[in-house]
Amino acid sequence: MNRPAVIVLNSASVDGKIAVSADKPLLYGDERWKAIEDSGDIDVFEWLKATHRPQATLEGSGSFVRQQDDPAPLAPYEGDCKQLYRDFLPESVVNRAGHRGWFTAVDGRGRVRWVYKDEFPDPAWQGWHLLVLVCRHTPVEYLAYLRREGVPYLVAGTERVNLGAALEKMKAQLAVKCVLSTAGGILNGALLRQGLVDEINIDVLPAIIGGYATPSLFTMPELNYDERPVRLKLISAQAQTGGRVWLRYQVDRASTTEAT
Repeated sequence: MNRPAVIVLNSASVDGKIAVSADKPLLYGDERWKAIEDSGDIDVFEWLKATHRPQATLEGSGSFVRQQDDPAPLAPYEGDCKQLYRDFLPESVVNRAGHRGWFTAVDGRGRVRWVYKDEFPDPAWQGWHLLVLVCRHTPVEYLAYLRREGVPYLVAGTERVNLGAALEKMKAQLAVKCVLSTAGGILNGALLRQGLVDEINIDVLPAIIGGYATPSLFTMPELNYDERPVRLKLISAQAQTGGRVWLRYQVDRASTTEAT
């Protein structure tokens, strides 16, 4: 498979929770989470960006909307549906001046209504542009909405987004060589089980959260009897001020082959 390298990064409590509760989308934060995250002397995210220089980041739709939320209805589409299911990569976006990277989101069900496309409120994201990964079962109304908004998208997979095929398209069509995933447990779990993760970084926070529905690092189905756990090779473990510990692992490629 000719795909970009995929690096996963999450901050998590000691019991593996990446949020305080399931009540809010991951990217919209919670004051209780900020209270335990406000410590440490290394910005792991910025270190990984500077070291690996990813051309794309990756999030799932659950980072923006909760599973129980109903998205706002979209205008019906009455044109030719076939052309909507072709990759949409407008030249004005792909070849724009000052382009730095792709803020990529997997949204095969068409649930997210986008507020930011290329003018993110954080100056650190200047030059980045939204890119959405969809599939053949994504509602036509959503694809038409993305085109009206000028949001590029890649079509990969039938009933759900084929992550491997999407990554291959990102490399072949957009020259993406490295992806930094800060997604939630469901998307990161799917990437891991499909053998698509090369490195895992966990910024362990000095707290215990608990909760049966609270989002965790990797959310995956139980292993079958003929499947084995994905093994990791420790690259480094670095204690920080405030009780945080940065764990950096390389994914054992042989174990991912066995597990898939």
